[in-house]
Amino acid sequence: MRRILTITGATVVLGLTGVVASTVTQAAPQQPSAARPRPAKVTIRPETGAPRVVAHARAESNSCGFERAIPADNFKGLPNYTPARAAHPFIVRMFTTQGLIVWRALTSAAPCTTYSFRFLAQRGYFTKTHCHRLTLRGIYVLQCGDPTGTGSGAPGYKFKDENLAGATYPAGTVAMANAGPDTNGSQFFFCWKASPRIPPNYTPFGVVIEGMNVLRKIAAAGDDSQNGPGDGYPHLFVAFRHVQVKFTK
Repeated sequence: MRRILTITGATVVLGLTGVVASTVTQAAPQQPSAARPRPAKVTIRPETGAPRVVAHARAESNSCGFERAIPADNFKGLPNYTPARAAHPFIVRMFTTQGLIVWRALTSAAPCTTYSFRFLAQRGYFTKTHCHRLTLRGIYVLQCGDPTGTGSGAPGYKFKDENLAGATYPAGTVAMANAGPDTNGSQFFFCWKASPRIPPNYTPFGVVIEGMNVLRKIAAAGDDSQNGPGDGYPHLFVAFRHVQVKFTK
């Protein structure tokens, strides 16, 4: 389900289906009925007789709100989160068909989000996926992380928002797409240009340290405007050949 917010002079739509901007002042239409519904909660029965250490680990994981949800595309399990694991700083090297993009994970500010990305990346979740959306008007993002390439895919779980207080989206920001509060999954976006019109509803969890030229090259080639002017599939195909997590300490 798309998230709609009207801002004076522009309508901004951000969600699992993409990040959209248009020059009209009225709200954009809702997502077509053929699109996938907003991920629904799946209740899982707790295990009985589990060792105390497992129960403790589960409680720590639940602090992030990790829980099963649909859809489950290329399901890798639930992240085995603990604060100790999540504290390790790292960078991500994304080898794309258009060049190398490197970003630093904000592990202190967004431990749940960065650990989730690391969990998926280390299991090959993003390998051979492609970026499905580029926006060029009002907000300036390249959205990726959906294994279906449709804008409605998800990893089979969701988790809570974080790092939103005073959140801004300058050039080089890496942030989560979502379908509403606390519905983070695998989709994320790069800000290839500063986007002050994005409201602070999308968890920033990384900063690009190499490859802004790659993002600008992709943006300069434009999109097919299939979702509206300046909002569509990028003309330059952007796929992840390999995604490497490299610990920095």
